[in-house]
Amino acid sequence: MAALHWTRQQSLVAFSLYSRLSFGRFHSRNPEIIQYANLIGRTPSALAMKLSNIASLDPAITSTGRSGLSGVSSSDKAMWQEMQQDWAAFAIAMAQAEKELSAEKETAMKDGSEKLTTKLAEVKIRIGQQFFRSAVLSAYNQRCCISGLANPKLLVASHIVPWCADEHNRLNPHNGLALSALHDKAFDLGLITVDEDYRVVVSSQNSDAKDPFFTAAIASFHGKPIALPEKFYPAAQFLAFHRENVFQQV
Repeated sequence: MAALHWTRQQSLVAFSLYSRLSFGRFHSRNPEIIQYANLIGRTPSALAMKLSNIASLDPAITSTGRSGLSGVSSSDKAMWQEMQQDWAAFAIAMAQAEKELSAEKETAMKDGSEKLTTKLAEVKIRIGQQFFRSAVLSAYNQRCCISGLANPKLLVASHIVPWCADEHNRLNPHNGLALSALHDKAFDLGLITVDEDYRVVVSSQNSDAKDPFFTAAIASFHGKPIALPEKFYPAAQFLAFHRENVFQQV
């Protein structure tokens, strides 16, 4: 019996799940995979296999020797390219697919017309920000890439190229770093940056040897490598932009 064709909605949900789960959680026993398999009308094993197929398209996965599965379809390849070309539109499409499939499950839903019509711009921004945060933090396994802090309430999906400077890459996870709230602020102000070898660089302009907290919390990381993500590596061109346009040079 031939395998059932994956609809675009189902595939969008799978891509959404791929963006926020670590590679090691792509298995049929994962409660989140079970939940979303039920949502899209697939078995947990089929959804887990779909995620592994998507992983075979991700250079950040394959470059480490992990290959995912080899059964990736031409439609998956096309959707991967669609995602890379316009993260903002793809994030909205993924969120809307989840919303629509959820609505189909909820037969008692009162008004199916309430989707993304009210305050559409604000809703799209919120959805995009949620996608960016979940994609970036999951890539770094919910840890600050500088300090290793793992409290999610104190973590920020920090933009490398500022939100206002590059509209096209606002939701591109390759334009993100998982940082503690403190290091996010320091990065945003240009007190720290990351060099081409993924090492922390601390500006000497605001360094104060008499401030023990600054020394311990920020200056002590100078020259130390950041923890690289499992996927969605920080793009070299974005880091170069930050060093040249945001970082407070010596």
